Amino acid sequence: MSRTMIGVIGGSGVYEIAGLEDARWRRIDSPWGAPSDQILTGTLDGVPMAFLPRHGRGHVHSPSSVPYRANIDALKRLGVTDVVSVSACGSFREDMAPGDFVLVDQFIDRTVGRASSFFGPGCVAHVSVAHPTCARLSAACHEAAMAQGIRVHRSGTYLAMEGPQFSTLAESRMYRESWGADVIGMTNMPEAKLAREAELCYASVAMITDYDSWHPEHGEVDVAEIIRTMTGNADRARALMARLPAVLGAARAPCPHGCDRALDHAILTAPDRRDPAILDKLDAVAGRVL
Repeated sequence: MSRTMIGVIGGSGVYEIAGLEDARWRRIDSPWGAPSDQILTGTLDGVPMAFLPRHGRGHVHSPSSVPYRANIDALKRLGVTDVVSVSACGSFREDMAPGDFVLVDQFIDRTVGRASSFFGPGCVAHVSVAHPTCARLSAACHEAAMAQGIRVHRSGTYLAMEGPQFSTLAESRMYRESWGADVIGMTNMPEAKLAREAELCYASVAMITDYDSWHPEHGEVDVAEIIRTMTGNADRARALMARLPAVLGAARAPCPHGCDRALDHAILTAPDRRDPAILDKLDAVAGRVL
């Protein structure tokens, strides 16, 4: 058994975790650049926790400028074992209403121009993301949400778009009707892929703020309405996070789905052909197998 450390990546409107003991903001250096912000660390119910505001305090990063690799690497360096992503999203489903939470279990990645891997020339690796979120950690998030009286959907497909603009009506209809997406957001990719490469369990808690632009009775996305809904969502998200340590517990068994062993057979570059400079940058992410 190892020790649980929960890492929370907070999205729009969620910039802290209340109730942390011995809380302090820490600067974590990463060879992949500076993370979005310092990381708030402490303990809650005896379980170490780390909180990273994805957009930085004051919301200084756009979805496209978030330093995803540095964020995941920094959490790994801190000793985080389980990452919970909290993010705002739009809904393509009538029954997934603003104010509801969705535990994402699949993604369609439509982002462009974002570095989506720690690996590349000098050290090539391929991990499976057939199931990009951890079912064990998602189940824990579901239990925590139910305990707090949050209306939560147990699964959903998240369309990750580049942004920062919202969808056109034609795009919204295509994603909903032809592609079968349930929610849409701008930040869970490449975050989920990088967490898998770093052998971290990853769960996505998508907080619905609007119906995107497909809904005939709601029309185009109203930013003012999104902000109002986001305020209530943030309160519920903090309640969910506060419950998670009690659900997960301090002791941690190996992930039954193999998230913490994703690199066992992933690295293809022969040891004598690996670039030492790349290996130095991979010390936290892939140190277990390198």
